[in-house]
Amino acid sequence: MKRLKLYFDTSIVSHLDAPDVPEKEADTKRLWERVKAGEFEVFISPVVTVEVDNCKEPKRSFMQAELQAIPHTLLEETAEVFSLADQYVAAGILRPRDYNDCLHIAFTRVYNCDMLISWNFTHLVNVKTINGVKSVNALAGYDETRIYPPTMLIGGDKNGQIRPL
Repeated sequence: MKRLKLYFDTSIVSHLDAPDVPEKEADTKRLWERVKAGEFEVFISPVVTVEVDNCKEPKRSFMQAELQAIPHTLLEETAEVFSLADQYVAAGILRPRDYNDCLHIAFTRVYNCDMLISWNFTHLVNVKTINGVKSVNALAGYDETRIYPPTMLIGGDKNGQIRPL
């Protein structure tokens, strides 16, 4: 069976230690365990590594260690990624100051990941962004980008057991 290719933005790694939002932290940890079990292929970009490196200690070291604990692929920056991110800004989907979020979306699409996984409801996981990205992608000849929170992947029965997809 083909494993889903998931692009994780920085919010996923960050929510592995998020006591202020225990439900999100718990869901993220459940997803992380499934990644460790080999259920998904995980991809991140240099945007994620830079954002993690810019965190304050001890959060930075924690996030770096968590990334090292899972198999993942670090994607390369390309002109195509920046061009697509520029198109998202030009279309008014996100503002220039939110360019890193445009890059997360562009990396997902250019590298044909099945989904972008994020807890960023302000900029990424919302109808305005998803519909705008869908339009830009169609005009630019790209497939649709599926943007979901981790809860869409973890599934579980009433006893909290993880079910296979």
